[in-house]
Amino acid sequence: CTAVERFTNRSEYFRVGLPYRAFLDTGETRREFTVTARAEGASLEEARESIRYPATRHCIEETGFSTVEWVLDPTTGDWAVTSAENGDLIASGVCLGR
Repeated sequence: CTAVERFTNRSEYFRVGLPYRAFLDTGETRREFTVTARAEGASLEEARESIRYPATRHCIEETGFSTVEWVLDPTTGDWAVTSAENGDLIASGVCLGR
């Protein structure tokens, strides 16, 4: 069973200036995760910080460090992002640290 961390408090997103809500699901270990941003029609550049925020927060809580190793697209060298049928953007990574 995976834990799900939902960063859905609208005031939190607006307070830190994030345009999209995002949801973090942990993988096989608590260090592995996938972030889904409710960003229909947005590019990675437009949604990047909305994806990065819950990942960084999760990694700090799990390891004490903010370092994330994102899964990369071998063609672009940028984050590997998939688009769900509903337009959500999905990126995965691993928390690095102790």
